[in-house]
Amino acid sequence: MNTKRDTSRDGFKNTLQTFVLTNLKPIWNFIQSNDALKKKINKFLINYTLLQIPTRPYQFSTMSPYTSWESLTDRNYYALHLPPTDWKPLTDKNYVGVNLAPTEEFEKNLPPVEDLAVLYKKTGETLYSPKSSLIFPYFVQWFTDSFLRTDRQNHLKNTSNHQIDLCNVYGLNPTITHLLRSHQGGKLKSQMINGEEYPPFYYDENGQPKEEFKGIPHVVDNEFVPKSESFPPEKKRQLFAMGVELERVNVQIGYVMINVLCLREHNRLCDLLAKNYPTWDDERLFQTARNILTVEIMKIVIEDYINHISSFNFNFFTDPLAFTNEKWYRQNWMTVEFTLVYRWHSMLPDTLIHDGKEMSIPDSMWNNEMIINKGLGAIFEESCSQPAAQLSLFNTSDFLIETELASIRLGRAAKLRSYNDYREMCKYPRVTNFNQISSNENVQKELKRLYGHVDNIELYVGLYAEDLRKNSALPTLVERLIAIDAFSQALTNPLVSENVFNPETFSPIGWEEIQNTKTLSQLVHRNIPQGKNYRVSFYREDWKPV
Repeated sequence: MNTKRDTSRDGFKNTLQTFVLTNLKPIWNFIQSNDALKKKINKFLINYTLLQIPTRPYQFSTMSPYTSWESLTDRNYYALHLPPTDWKPLTDKNYVGVNLAPTEEFEKNLPPVEDLAVLYKKTGETLYSPKSSLIFPYFVQWFTDSFLRTDRQNHLKNTSNHQIDLCNVYGLNPTITHLLRSHQGGKLKSQMINGEEYPPFYYDENGQPKEEFKGIPHVVDNEFVPKSESFPPEKKRQLFAMGVELERVNVQIGYVMINVLCLREHNRLCDLLAKNYPTWDDERLFQTARNILTVEIMKIVIEDYINHISSFNFNFFTDPLAFTNEKWYRQNWMTVEFTLVYRWHSMLPDTLIHDGKEMSIPDSMWNNEMIINKGLGAIFEESCSQPAAQLSLFNTSDFLIETELASIRLGRAAKLRSYNDYREMCKYPRVTNFNQISSNENVQKELKRLYGHVDNIELYVGLYAEDLRKNSALPTLVERLIAIDAFSQALTNPLVSENVFNPETFSPIGWEEIQNTKTLSQLVHRNIPQGKNYRVSFYREDWKPV
């Protein structure tokens, strides 16, 4: 049952900002009709967003509860937005504008992790997102998996390059990249099935790994991810050879769809470059196509994905050279908090509709037959024609409950501070009552029963306990943290830096392709049989802002 949420702790500045940005539509339409004014407002709003919290480099990482040269330079570890709970301050406890709560009582009052499963189990029918189609969580999983890669042996470490580098397409290192390349015309290895292009299969017809792909890693066996050897033969034979671990890159149909799309776009770009620059060798064609595709994806992230998340009447756009002298313009370093903010397990419904029939989400896992039989454009449209589930408590499918609890364990292993501490870091007043977090009485009741006091709520739980923000796909604190990290990680990528982001790097024809890329739909329609048109959108077809 929902009641009216107490908004007294939203903060006057936040409330005013939200009102201005989500109303006054004629004014925002005028701003966006004037290119010079639009550029100034785009820069102001992005800077304003990013300066809501302390900027990189961060003082702490998961290496130790104090600062050392290694902790400031060893990016095998996650960074931390706030100091860990075992940090012992030597001076004033006020840390970068946050009056940090004492940690002794906080850690002592945390409930057993297993008791928190009740917060994720459904109490009735699945709640669906009022705004987002199923392609939205699919894209999120694929996109974030390239840089939020928690080490399975040490959860305080990150195995990524901390960049949007499309390692899920190209591999984490040159050795894997070499195995995936055809070494002809700059292209990635591929095969044609039913007249469409796909990655090659990893296994041969006898179920044995192909010699050419030995060196592509597998996921370490655990409760959730089986070893590929245990798959039914019909699934095993259709696993694609792609950039990261075999089981991981084939795990979910949405992940596979976007990887297939990127492979096709890379090879399409190689043909386009070879036609315009016939003297270029294989290496230059490959590297230039990779650079172009990476920036195309970053543009889609900012101009399609972030604008879908946002509830604002202003559409952000990619203008990276406007920010090179800003305080926040620093080398990327992923934080533990960022990986927790991006664990949107509850957005996957229990079932989806495939070929007009209901299918459980687990049945869509490691099931590449779905895309092979249907074709890329049709399966994109199928995913965009049905809603994602809502990002909230009491809405996670049973098979992902243990994954939710693992996220809580990660937060505790990293000794993250309280939800209220992170609210204050993000310029929101600390909540003093459970009804200031959620309008859902069941959420309020269970949080009170489990935590006793709002100051005891940990970050991962508090993030998803909040109500969805009006006209947004996300809860309030999640939206702010996502915007901060998404902008700061994308706009500081080396490929969009001051001396690199130009036609010389990408070629004039490649530069034109980048300028003409704004949406996921555009990328799909370049890479399906000509003459076909499909609805590809992060938005539900029936979504209307309120």
